[in-house]
Amino acid sequence: MLTSKLLAQLPGIEHGFCTRHSGLTQDAMASLKQIHSGLVLVAERERGCIGEGDALIATVPGVAVSIRTADCLPILLADVRTGRVAAVHAGWRGTAAGVVLNAIERMGSRPADIYAAIGPGIGMCCYEVGLEVAQQLGEDRAGKVDLAEINRTQLESAGVQHIDVLGLCTFCSADQFWSYRREGEQAGRMISYIRVQ
Repeated sequence: MLTSKLLAQLPGIEHGFCTRHSGLTQDAMASLKQIHSGLVLVAERERGCIGEGDALIATVPGVAVSIRTADCLPILLADVRTGRVAAVHAGWRGTAAGVVLNAIERMGSRPADIYAAIGPGIGMCCYEVGLEVAQQLGEDRAGKVDLAEINRTQLESAGVQHIDVLGLCTFCSADQFWSYRREGEQAGRMISYIRVQ
């Protein structure tokens, strides 16, 4: 289990980014049927699938919100003023739809109160896309793109000042992470979660 040094400094915040060897399950967490979108839901119960979307918010202590990834970025958000937290699944479609920005808006947070951690995902070293995808991500030509940097830039443009990018590539590190691009349908999924205790 990996953690963000930034989020680890916040009192009462429990979080983690699983590796392919973590035994954590979502049984005791709120989760989503992820659809590669900009949709954000609020967890109205402590566990189980809340619905279809790609970001899940907890507004009360004790509720762990979680997402699953295998190359897409897991992004965890904590609002130090309200105590609200969110788990965000940001692949290229979600990134293009501004899913992390939608989550902040739905949290009702002031950007200055948000602490964000961008977990392991496919890195620019290994993520090459065609022109159509590149243009949806704001790039002007096909080639390698940096999803983590695009999401970091989105956060900064919204006024978020506290951002931790773990900078770990899921495709490069077969011993540590699942990768859909590397393993296809055989790839497992890694859980990322956050809650206020």
